[in-house]
Amino acid sequence: MTTTTTTTTYTARPIAPGALAELRVSDDAGRPTAAFTDEEGGAPLRCCLRRSTPGERIALVSYAPLRRRAAATRTDPGAYDEQGPVFVHADPCPGPDGGALPFANAHRTVRRYSADGRILGGRLVGDPSPEAFTRAFREAFDDPAVAFVHVRAVEYGCYLYEVTRG
Repeated sequence: MTTTTTTTTYTARPIAPGALAELRVSDDAGRPTAAFTDEEGGAPLRCCLRRSTPGERIALVSYAPLRRRAAATRTDPGAYDEQGPVFVHADPCPGPDGGALPFANAHRTVRRYSADGRILGGRLVGDPSPEAFTRAFREAFDDPAVAFVHVRAVEYGCYLYEVTRG
């Protein structure tokens, strides 16, 4: 799941496999994970960056991306530590298929972060075209202080995925 400019590639990153294995047991709020069959489909899955299909077993879990990043990088997310709901497959899946930029069919927020997980700003992407997302990513990463961005849903603020340079 990448978008490319003439000099830079931006990669949408799903939740890491190790974190997914943990989340499939208990979530970042400490609750046991409860799988269910998705009867309707359409849930945005953060494990494979696609929408669920009817009949798939999925789980809604609480996920704290900045807390997990801080633990891995030995930083402190401070007040920016937040957790929110995300859908994942209840069982391991093959991950993203490497296709088009995921969940880009609606207004999204591109939130910028420093290497230590501090918010450096954000931008509403109101045009759901790949070009608009590429512009938002380029604008974010033109600032050398920006280490990564989160793409979030506007309607609920939910984390969709992380984007990094390259």
